Amino acid sequence: MTKPKLAWAITGSGHYIEECVEFLLTLENVDLYVSAAGEEVLKMYGITLDELRKKMPVYRDKTASCPPVGLFYKGYYHTFVLAPATSNTVAKCVLGIADSLVTNLYSQAGKCRVPSIVYPCDIAPEMETTAPSGKVMVYPRKIDLEGTAKLREFEFTTVVESAEELIATVQQRLKSLS
Repeated sequence: MTKPKLAWAITGSGHYIEECVEFLLTLENVDLYVSAAGEEVLKMYGITLDELRKKMPVYRDKTASCPPVGLFYKGYYHTFVLAPATSNTVAKCVLGIADSLVTNLYSQAGKCRVPSIVYPCDIAPEMETTAPSGKVMVYPRKIDLEGTAKLREFEFTTVVESAEELIATVQQRLKSLS
């Protein structure tokens, strides 16, 4: 078997997506998974799948059974990163709903005891986020903040609150593996 890789998933959140992708492109040995909404959002920020494919394999959410999730059972991945994650994806993960490529990846990572690092878009009652036109203020709903809080309690899951913390946590995880 080849050396285990990092699996990274992007959902339909634009929350500091440019910083997430910029960091992602510095990494080696990564497979990228993109939800249908994630693909749309990447385009809004001028990031193309062709650009990403030059650096890593890119898997899109196009199948009902999500065959790539089986790679967790074969030890193919050492870490799963979900960044940025929409409140919808976080809610599904918290409820154990694995009905899409990304939520299935999170579920299977947990079942295989593969650590997950999640960067939710809703982390505070008032916060600045990024939109294609620039920075904007958002006010996450109580239910979205509750989802993020519940996700923090999941085993094998680290929730980060900023792009800087995401980068540091991923780098720390990679260093621990070497």
